Amino acid sequence: MVILKKSILTGNNNSMNLDITPKQLSLWRCGTSLIQDVMPNLSDVEREFLITGMSEEEQIKFYSQFEDEE
Repeated sequence: MVILKKSILTGNNNSMNLDITPKQLSLWRCGTSLIQDVMPNLSDVEREFLITGMSEEEQIKFYSQFEDEE
């Protein structure tokens, strides 16, 4: 299922093809279930995309700044 999201970091419109069903997406969006419980097959990057809309490249750039601070 191709999901389109706007990145909260850059405002870019991003898309990702995720191995999820419309029912899984609906269960998560209604707010009664945790994303990792509803979609355990997704990677951290895929889950972060659903939550924030950030592409993998944006996530790498964003989170690498915190690694540099350590």
